Amino acid sequence: MTADPAIPVDRLAALASPETQRLAAHMAHDTFSALFRLALEPSADSPDATMEALRVQCSNWCSAGEGEDAQALRLALLIAGLDQWGLAYTQAFNLTALPALSRLLGDLRSPLSPTADARFQTFFAQIEAHEGDAVDFKIELRRNIHLALWHAMSASEDPADGERIVQTLGSLMLALVARMPTLGWRLLADGLASIQIRLLSDPAFSGEVSQNGTQQLFESLRRALPPEQYRGILAHAGQAVLSWQQRRRPAQ
Repeated sequence: MTADPAIPVDRLAALASPETQRLAAHMAHDTFSALFRLALEPSADSPDATMEALRVQCSNWCSAGEGEDAQALRLALLIAGLDQWGLAYTQAFNLTALPALSRLLGDLRSPLSPTADARFQTFFAQIEAHEGDAVDFKIELRRNIHLALWHAMSASEDPADGERIVQTLGSLMLALVARMPTLGWRLLADGLASIQIRLLSDPAFSGEVSQNGTQQLFESLRRALPPEQYRGILAHAGQAVLSWQQRRRPAQ
Protein backbone atom coordinates (compact mmCIF):
# COMPACT_ATOMS: atom_id res chain seq x y z
CA MET A 1 0.00 0.00 0.00
CA THR A 2 2.81 2.43 0.80
CA ALA A 3 4.14 2.06 -2.77
CA ASP A 4 1.02 3.69 -4.25
CA PRO A 5 1.97 7.14 -5.61
CA ALA A 6 -1.38 8.51 -4.44
CA ILE A 7 -0.35 8.01 -0.82
CA PRO A 8 1.53 10.88 0.87
CA VAL A 9 5.13 10.25 1.83
CA ASP A 10 5.63 8.99 5.37
CA ARG A 11 7.98 11.57 6.86
CA LEU A 12 8.37 9.50 10.03
CA ALA A 13 9.61 6.35 8.31
CA ALA A 14 13.24 7.28 8.87
CA LEU A 15 12.68 7.27 12.64
CA ALA A 16 10.25 4.33 12.72
CA SER A 17 10.40 1.77 9.94
CA PRO A 18 7.18 0.14 8.66
CA GLU A 19 8.06 -2.93 10.74
CA THR A 20 8.49 -0.80 13.87
CA GLN A 21 5.22 0.97 13.17
CA ARG A 22 3.35 -2.33 12.81
CA LEU A 23 4.98 -3.57 16.01
CA ALA A 24 3.76 -0.42 17.79
CA ALA A 25 0.21 -1.18 16.62
CA HIS A 26 0.47 -4.76 17.90
CA MET A 27 1.89 -3.60 21.22
CA ALA A 28 -1.01 -1.17 21.63
CA HIS A 29 -3.41 -4.03 20.87
CA ASP A 30 -1.83 -6.47 23.31
CA THR A 31 -1.45 -3.86 26.05
CA PHE A 32 -5.02 -2.67 25.73
CA SER A 33 -6.30 -6.27 25.77
CA ALA A 34 -4.53 -6.82 29.10
CA LEU A 35 -5.96 -3.57 30.48
CA PHE A 36 -9.46 -4.45 29.33
CA ARG A 37 -9.23 -7.84 31.04
CA LEU A 38 -8.41 -6.00 34.27
CA ALA A 39 -11.57 -3.92 33.81
CA LEU A 40 -13.66 -7.04 33.26
CA GLU A 41 -12.06 -8.91 36.18
CA PRO A 42 -11.46 -6.33 38.92
CA SER A 43 -10.90 -9.13 41.44
CA ALA A 44 -8.03 -10.62 39.44
CA ASP A 45 -4.88 -11.48 41.38
CA SER A 46 -2.27 -8.73 41.70
CA PRO A 47 -3.71 -6.03 39.40
CA ASP A 48 -0.95 -3.67 40.55
CA ALA A 49 1.67 -6.20 39.48
CA THR A 50 0.00 -6.50 36.09
CA MET A 51 -0.04 -2.73 35.67
CA GLU A 52 3.62 -2.46 36.62
CA ALA A 53 4.57 -5.23 34.20
CA LEU A 54 2.75 -3.44 31.38
CA ARG A 55 4.40 -0.14 32.26
CA VAL A 56 7.87 -1.68 32.25
CA GLN A 57 7.25 -3.51 28.98
CA CYS A 58 6.01 -0.36 27.25
CA SER A 59 8.76 1.84 28.69
CA ASN A 60 11.48 -0.61 27.70
CA TRP A 61 10.20 -0.82 24.15
CA CYS A 62 10.08 2.96 23.80
CA SER A 63 13.58 3.29 25.26
CA ALA A 64 14.90 0.84 22.66
CA GLY A 65 14.56 3.49 19.95
CA GLU A 66 17.83 4.81 18.53
CA GLY A 67 18.04 8.34 19.85
CA GLU A 68 15.69 10.71 21.64
CA ASP A 69 13.51 11.42 18.61
CA ALA A 70 12.99 7.74 17.84
CA GLN A 71 12.15 7.06 21.50
CA ALA A 72 9.66 9.93 21.61
CA LEU A 73 8.05 8.74 18.39
CA ARG A 74 7.69 5.21 19.74
CA LEU A 75 5.93 6.59 22.80
CA ALA A 76 3.68 8.77 20.63
CA LEU A 77 2.71 5.77 18.48
CA LEU A 78 2.00 3.60 21.48
CA ILE A 79 -0.09 6.21 23.29
CA ALA A 80 -1.95 7.13 20.10
CA GLY A 81 -2.81 3.47 19.63
CA LEU A 82 -3.97 3.02 23.21
CA ASP A 83 -6.09 6.18 22.91
CA GLN A 84 -7.80 4.82 19.80
CA TRP A 85 -8.49 1.44 21.41
CA GLY A 86 -9.92 3.16 24.46
CA LEU A 87 -12.18 5.40 22.38
CA ALA A 88 -13.48 2.47 20.36
CA TYR A 89 -14.22 0.26 23.34
CA THR A 90 -15.79 2.88 25.56
CA GLN A 91 -18.24 3.61 22.76
CA ALA A 92 -18.84 0.00 21.74
CA PHE A 93 -19.36 -1.30 25.27
CA ASN A 94 -21.08 1.81 26.69
CA LEU A 95 -18.36 2.49 29.26
CA THR A 96 -17.83 5.82 30.98
CA ALA A 97 -14.09 5.33 31.52
CA LEU A 98 -11.25 2.83 31.69
CA PRO A 99 -9.28 3.77 34.83
CA ALA A 100 -6.50 1.26 34.17
CA LEU A 101 -5.88 2.81 30.75
CA SER A 102 -5.78 6.34 32.17
CA ARG A 103 -3.37 5.17 34.86
CA LEU A 104 -1.00 3.55 32.38
CA LEU A 105 -0.98 6.57 30.09
CA GLY A 106 -0.11 8.77 33.04
CA ASP A 107 2.60 6.39 34.23
CA LEU A 108 4.22 6.41 30.78
CA ARG A 109 4.32 10.20 30.51
CA SER A 110 4.99 11.28 34.08
CA PRO A 111 8.75 10.44 34.06
CA LEU A 112 9.35 12.63 30.99
CA SER A 113 11.32 15.81 31.37
CA PRO A 114 9.73 19.00 29.97
CA THR A 115 11.93 18.72 26.89
CA ALA A 116 11.12 15.06 26.34
CA ASP A 117 7.41 15.70 26.86
CA ALA A 118 7.47 18.53 24.30
CA ARG A 119 9.19 16.20 21.82
CA PHE A 120 6.55 13.54 22.47
CA GLN A 121 3.70 16.04 21.97
CA THR A 122 5.18 17.18 18.67
CA PHE A 123 5.23 13.65 17.26
CA PHE A 124 1.81 12.85 18.71
CA ALA A 125 0.31 15.89 16.98
CA GLN A 126 2.12 15.11 13.71
CA ILE A 127 0.71 11.58 13.59
CA GLU A 128 -2.79 12.97 13.87
CA ALA A 129 -2.35 15.97 11.58
CA HIS A 130 -0.63 14.37 8.56
CA GLU A 131 -2.29 11.39 6.89
CA GLY A 132 0.81 9.83 5.38
CA ASP A 133 2.92 10.00 8.54
CA ALA A 134 3.11 6.63 10.35
CA VAL A 135 0.81 5.18 7.69
CA ASP A 136 1.80 1.56 8.33
CA PHE A 137 0.98 2.05 12.00
CA LYS A 138 -2.41 3.50 11.11
CA ILE A 139 -3.24 0.65 8.73
CA GLU A 140 -2.35 -2.06 11.25
CA LEU A 141 -4.00 -0.27 14.16
CA ARG A 142 -7.28 0.29 12.37
CA ARG A 143 -7.38 -3.23 10.94
CA ASN A 144 -6.96 -4.65 14.45
CA ILE A 145 -9.61 -2.38 15.97
CA HIS A 146 -12.12 -3.04 13.19
CA LEU A 147 -11.66 -6.81 13.42
CA ALA A 148 -11.83 -6.81 17.22
CA LEU A 149 -15.15 -4.96 17.21
CA TRP A 150 -16.50 -7.21 14.48
CA HIS A 151 -15.49 -10.27 16.51
CA ALA A 152 -17.21 -8.80 19.56
CA MET A 153 -20.35 -8.21 17.52
CA SER A 154 -20.27 -11.79 16.24
CA ALA A 155 -19.97 -13.12 19.78
CA SER A 156 -22.82 -10.99 21.16
CA GLU A 157 -25.67 -12.93 22.72
CA ASP A 158 -27.84 -9.85 23.18
CA PRO A 159 -29.02 -8.36 19.84
CA ALA A 160 -28.96 -4.87 21.37
CA ASP A 161 -25.29 -5.26 22.28
CA GLY A 162 -24.46 -6.48 18.78
CA GLU A 163 -26.31 -3.58 17.19
CA ARG A 164 -24.50 -1.03 19.36
CA ILE A 165 -21.13 -2.52 18.43
CA VAL A 166 -22.00 -2.45 14.72
CA GLN A 167 -23.07 1.18 15.03
CA THR A 168 -19.79 2.03 16.76
CA LEU A 169 -17.79 0.22 14.10
CA GLY A 170 -19.62 2.02 11.31
CA SER A 171 -19.15 5.39 13.02
CA LEU A 172 -15.42 4.81 13.44
CA MET A 173 -15.07 3.85 9.77
CA LEU A 174 -16.99 6.92 8.60
CA ALA A 175 -14.90 9.15 10.88
CA LEU A 176 -11.79 7.85 9.13
CA VAL A 177 -13.09 8.99 5.76
CA ALA A 178 -13.98 12.42 7.14
CA ARG A 179 -10.70 12.93 9.00
CA MET A 180 -8.40 11.43 6.34
CA PRO A 181 -9.62 12.53 2.89
CA THR A 182 -6.80 10.77 1.01
CA LEU A 183 -6.24 7.61 3.02
CA GLY A 184 -9.38 7.14 5.08
CA TRP A 185 -11.34 5.30 2.41
CA ARG A 186 -8.41 2.95 1.89
CA LEU A 187 -8.28 2.09 5.59
CA LEU A 188 -12.04 1.55 5.51
CA ALA A 189 -11.68 -0.77 2.49
CA ASP A 190 -8.91 -2.65 4.28
CA GLY A 191 -11.21 -3.18 7.26
CA LEU A 192 -14.05 -4.44 5.09
CA ALA A 193 -11.69 -6.80 3.25
CA SER A 194 -10.39 -8.17 6.56
CA ILE A 195 -13.95 -8.85 7.70
CA GLN A 196 -14.87 -10.59 4.46
CA ILE A 197 -11.72 -12.72 4.59
CA ARG A 198 -12.53 -13.78 8.14
CA LEU A 199 -16.06 -14.73 7.07
CA LEU A 200 -14.70 -16.83 4.22
CA SER A 201 -11.87 -18.47 6.15
CA ASP A 202 -13.38 -19.30 9.53
CA PRO A 203 -16.54 -21.47 9.80
CA ALA A 204 -17.07 -20.10 13.32
CA PHE A 205 -18.33 -16.88 11.75
CA SER A 206 -20.81 -18.47 9.35
CA GLY A 207 -23.71 -18.05 11.77
CA GLU A 208 -26.67 -15.73 11.54
CA VAL A 209 -25.31 -13.16 14.01
CA SER A 210 -22.09 -12.63 12.05
CA GLN A 211 -23.84 -12.56 8.68
CA ASN A 212 -26.61 -10.18 9.77
CA GLY A 213 -24.23 -7.85 11.61
CA THR A 214 -21.93 -7.67 8.61
CA GLN A 215 -24.86 -6.98 6.31
CA GLN A 216 -26.03 -4.21 8.64
CA LEU A 217 -22.54 -2.67 8.64
CA PHE A 218 -22.28 -2.64 4.84
CA GLU A 219 -25.78 -1.23 4.49
CA SER A 220 -25.12 1.59 6.95
CA LEU A 221 -21.94 2.53 5.08
CA ARG A 222 -23.79 2.43 1.76
CA ARG A 223 -26.40 4.87 3.06
CA ALA A 224 -23.88 7.24 4.63
CA LEU A 225 -21.29 7.49 1.85
CA PRO A 226 -21.58 9.03 -1.62
CA PRO A 227 -22.46 6.24 -4.11
CA GLU A 228 -19.30 6.62 -6.18
CA GLN A 229 -17.07 6.56 -3.13
CA TYR A 230 -18.84 3.52 -1.69
CA ARG A 231 -18.45 1.65 -4.98
CA GLY A 232 -14.74 2.50 -5.01
CA ILE A 233 -14.34 1.21 -1.45
CA LEU A 234 -16.13 -2.03 -2.32
CA ALA A 235 -13.96 -2.47 -5.41
CA HIS A 236 -10.76 -1.89 -3.41
CA ALA A 237 -11.89 -4.35 -0.74
CA GLY A 238 -12.92 -6.86 -3.40
CA GLN A 239 -9.47 -6.76 -4.99
CA ALA A 240 -7.88 -7.51 -1.62
CA VAL A 241 -10.22 -10.46 -1.04
CA LEU A 242 -9.54 -11.77 -4.55
CA SER A 243 -5.79 -11.54 -4.00
CA TRP A 244 -6.17 -13.47 -0.74
CA GLN A 245 -8.19 -16.18 -2.51
CA GLN A 246 -5.61 -16.48 -5.28
CA ARG A 247 -2.77 -16.89 -2.76
CA ARG A 248 -4.66 -19.71 -1.09
CA ARG A 249 -5.02 -21.72 -4.28
CA PRO A 250 -2.50 -24.51 -4.70
CA ALA A 251 0.22 -23.89 -7.26
CA GLN A 252 -0.76 -25.19 -10.69
